[in-house]
Amino acid sequence: MKQSVVHKDITKIKGKTKREVGDVLAVEEPLEIRVGYGPENNREQKAIAVTMRTPGNDEELALGFLYSENVIQSKQDVLSIKPCINKESGEIEDNVLRVELSPDVKLNFQNLERNFYTTSSCGVCGKASIDSVDAVCVNRVSSQITVKTEVIYNLFGKLHEKQLNFSLTGGIHATAIFDTHGQIKTLREDVGRHNAFDKIVGFSLLNRTLPLQTTIALLSGRASFELLQKAAMAGVSIVCAIGAPSNLAVELAESFNITLIGFLKEDQFNIYSHPERII
Repeated sequence: MKQSVVHKDITKIKGKTKREVGDVLAVEEPLEIRVGYGPENNREQKAIAVTMRTPGNDEELALGFLYSENVIQSKQDVLSIKPCINKESGEIEDNVLRVELSPDVKLNFQNLERNFYTTSSCGVCGKASIDSVDAVCVNRVSSQITVKTEVIYNLFGKLHEKQLNFSLTGGIHATAIFDTHGQIKTLREDVGRHNAFDKIVGFSLLNRTLPLQTTIALLSGRASFELLQKAAMAGVSIVCAIGAPSNLAVELAESFNITLIGFLKEDQFNIYSHPERII
């Protein structure tokens, strides 16, 4: 298994002193996601995504991405997922995954709205409007769960306690899923905030726990439009962010009946949409 962090000797400057120390860096490497599709006697392959990610839980990342982008709708749409083999060397390509789709899955690449190219800094870019999410996510979040403010306050500390790679590097994002009592269910870290969420979705897909209607998602950074899109696809009822939301993220949350919280700290937060769930 590839490492998620690496050690590096650096020069540390403090005031007028200089010393050589050891540091820990988050690993960032490309992952290419390919799909195998078509009838059993005429299979084809296409690369549909390249994302800069932190190695680890790559299968979850690939499946979560495909689900979030409406390429697959359930675990049954996937026959297998495994690293590709280099035809020349015969060696496993750790940074290339092939997801073998069921022959029943119909793909029309000409109808895809954009090229699936992502980077760890911005995620999938180019969504024109909330209407583009409406086309693939027709169901609004319907859960009427309620959560006490004390539970929301406690999420902040619980996330930091569990962010092992962040504590080592200070340079990695996380998405965590909690139940309504504030108990952490799943956490994933990655240099890409969108990748961390996709890993959560992929894990939930594999464990047949989608949709996540009775859960709280906590984002370690800001709440972007794309992360709210992924939350909507996964059916998350409450999304909390340590940072700020964008205006389009708020509009999407309002439209899809998601409670969106920003600027979460241990003693305060802002509610941007559907405050009735917080008591």
